[in-house]
Amino acid sequence: MLIPSDIAQAIKDLDRNDNLLEIILDLGRVPTARYTDGEYVLVDREVAPQDIELVVLQVGDFDADNRAGIERSLHRISALRNRRGEVVGLTCRVGRAVFGTIEIIQDIIESGRSLLFLGRPGVGKTTMLREAARVLAEAKRVVIVDTSNEIGGDGDIPHPAVGKARRIQVPMPSLQHEVMIEAVENHNPEVIIIDEIGRELEALAARTINERGVQLIGTAHGITLDNLLLNPTLSDLVGGIESVTLSDEEARRRGTQKTVLERRAPPTFDVVIEIQTRDQLTVHHDVTQSVDTLLRGRPPLGEIRRRAATGEILIEAAPAPQAVETESPNGGKSKKRNRRNNEKAQVQASEPAPIRQQLAQITEAPQPDIQIKSTGRTTTLVVYPYGIARNRLIEAARRFKVPLNITDSLDDADLLMTLKNFYRRRPRLIADAEQRGIQIFVLRSNTITQIENAVIDLFELEVEMDEDDEVMRAIREAEEGIKSVLGGVSPVDLSPQAASIRRRQHEVIRQANLISHSYGKEPNRHVRIFRP
Repeated sequence: MLIPSDIAQAIKDLDRNDNLLEIILDLGRVPTARYTDGEYVLVDREVAPQDIELVVLQVGDFDADNRAGIERSLHRISALRNRRGEVVGLTCRVGRAVFGTIEIIQDIIESGRSLLFLGRPGVGKTTMLREAARVLAEAKRVVIVDTSNEIGGDGDIPHPAVGKARRIQVPMPSLQHEVMIEAVENHNPEVIIIDEIGRELEALAARTINERGVQLIGTAHGITLDNLLLNPTLSDLVGGIESVTLSDEEARRRGTQKTVLERRAPPTFDVVIEIQTRDQLTVHHDVTQSVDTLLRGRPPLGEIRRRAATGEILIEAAPAPQAVETESPNGGKSKKRNRRNNEKAQVQASEPAPIRQQLAQITEAPQPDIQIKSTGRTTTLVVYPYGIARNRLIEAARRFKVPLNITDSLDDADLLMTLKNFYRRRPRLIADAEQRGIQIFVLRSNTITQIENAVIDLFELEVEMDEDDEVMRAIREAEEGIKSVLGGVSPVDLSPQAASIRRRQHEVIRQANLISHSYGKEPNRHVRIFRP
């Protein structure tokens, strides 16, 4: 028995081995076991040095990444060390060969397209890789680049769970990219399987492999496609992002500011699968389209796949954009629409949830519960957005339920909305608007909070929200400002806030490795975000 006998007996008494994920042994703390539904204390005593030593002696040497395994098994032992290099903690991960885990995506795996798995630790990414290797090796030449021996198990002989697939071990984690290229050049594979792509050189090696016509199946750090896109080290896996400066005409056509984020290159992987739970996945069949959608500020629509309790596979296809029916001149229904009709329909009828942008993780954020009372305009306001994100203006109008339409013609506009840096330059369009007497509304930045405040002011709304809602809204604005600065827009000014809320914004900005300072006098003191 690898672990101390009393701890092993406690695990046996729990009789839940099918759900066991890890056993945690930390010096001076009680030993615990992590199951799929939580963590449990095994024995009521602290882990002693001899307990750690017992495991270390049986395992043998740890690799450069502080991981070790058990000969011809899938279990993994990871070490925590003190400053003197002594092992003071162990994470004993239970490895299993679970057959049938890829049935839910077997059609994608067998299609020959390169595939990337995303998901939190312990959700089953490596298990799916192992099963994919076994299934594909029945008909193709499969080579596994096994950095930590998690896929094929420890020892020189691969675990039977990988079937006929061949396995190359990596001597040091820092050399993983070299072994990836070596596998292609020396062993003539049709499929390469790699776990934990985590460094820039590995991302470059993955692109090289894909360009040589080899199917690549791998995993990367991240929970969603959004996370991967904002990871500067790994974003190249899905094409990468870069800041692009548009011409005045193109910026007006798009309804955005001149500096925007664009995809830099074709994605390395054709398909991205987000593993949400062991029985539910989100599939992005066209990574190019999903990335471009994200960069335009809209959530990508992925296919949802679930495994029901009966074992049946349920697939919910991504909803396709639907045309808005309008009255045609002859009295019938027409599904043709121009841009203005499209924008107007989105304000009145669409239901997209706002997306909360975070540096390390982008997740859907609930909107604050608010009470709205209108004390001003009740007629329709037609706005010409110049450098303003149209989708955010549409969302703000929908959220506050105000009669706001967007136009592409200055002749039809009641108001021109633009940014401070555009207004200072006095381009011809703004000069024309001033000569015609069209009202001009100037925003400091293109964040959703600034746009929402503009809508509140224009329609003279009374909006009531509690303190927690105000904090959440301010943090959301800071996170959007972070994304703008990372995309090349610097500096970005946030809305004025109280001192306590500004402190929270500064904390979020520091976590993103950016610089922020407060400017102005109360009550108009606000945070400004800079690049380092």
